[in-house]
Amino acid sequence: MKRILLVEDDEAFGPMLKDFLELNEYEVELAVNGDEGLSKFADGLWDLCILDVMMPKRDGFSTAKEMRKARPNQPLIFLTAKSMKEDMLEGFRLGADDYLTKPFDTELLLAKIRAILHRQPGQSKQEGDKHHIGKYEFDPRLRILTLNGEERKLSPKESQLLDLLARHKNDLLPRSVALVKIWKDENYFTGRSMDVYVAKLRKYLSEDKAIEIQNVHGEGFILVIN
Repeated sequence: MKRILLVEDDEAFGPMLKDFLELNEYEVELAVNGDEGLSKFADGLWDLCILDVMMPKRDGFSTAKEMRKARPNQPLIFLTAKSMKEDMLEGFRLGADDYLTKPFDTELLLAKIRAILHRQPGQSKQEGDKHHIGKYEFDPRLRILTLNGEERKLSPKESQLLDLLARHKNDLLPRSVALVKIWKDENYFTGRSMDVYVAKLRKYLSEDKAIEIQNVHGEGFILVIN
């Protein structure tokens, strides 16, 4: 049973979300503020931490910073009633795996949790690492995609997007993560721009039929290597 640390100060919502996650077969520990969250975090190992951003004593961002100091690869999801771009940027800068704005669909939260928890250890490449993508080799630092010795120089955004997809290989890359990290904003126009770049990457990778970039409607993309 996967262990989740939920740090949420809302006296009604916190217990309700805890019960919902437990009904879906997760072991959940609830902390009602950042200080209590850090104390519980130090007491055990957690498959995922879900943190509300706006909390008394210590907010979710400062709590996450301390968690990251202890365990740099700790999976994190932020919950917030705020939808300001600056808050999303701060969350992703701290290494958040995803970010949900209240109110949200609990089934959507479940889908995001499953995507994060089902990642294989070998998929946790860091930004800038080289990738083997089917028959291709990709160097994000040089922005070069290579097939059979032939090199293609990618644009900065093409390279950033392919790097993110490769680091989430066979797993969901949420649209919000890509838009905020690469385009620094999430709106209709940046979303359309990303769709254009995904189409370009599909074309670049088309010579290997084992590679597919799947669109998960409303959620994001998955780089599938069959």
